[in-house]
Amino acid sequence: MSRRRGVMSDRLKYELAQELGFYHKVKDGDWGNITTREAGSLVRAAIRRAEQVLAEQGTLPEQRG
Repeated sequence: MSRRRGVMSDRLKYELAQELGFYHKVKDGDWGNITTREAGSLVRAAIRRAEQVLAEQGTLPEQRG
């Protein structure tokens, strides 16, 4: 089975890691040094960023309650 291609660019991942305060753990390219909590924070930050971009473009679908 082929490996799934990444959804986030490396640039975005490193930028978010820096904003979240754990860039020092991943600057050498080893993402195995981050905690589960840090990984979750990275994903949440990426989702927020994507939603913000979509909202600015006016393409964010309406949320359902």
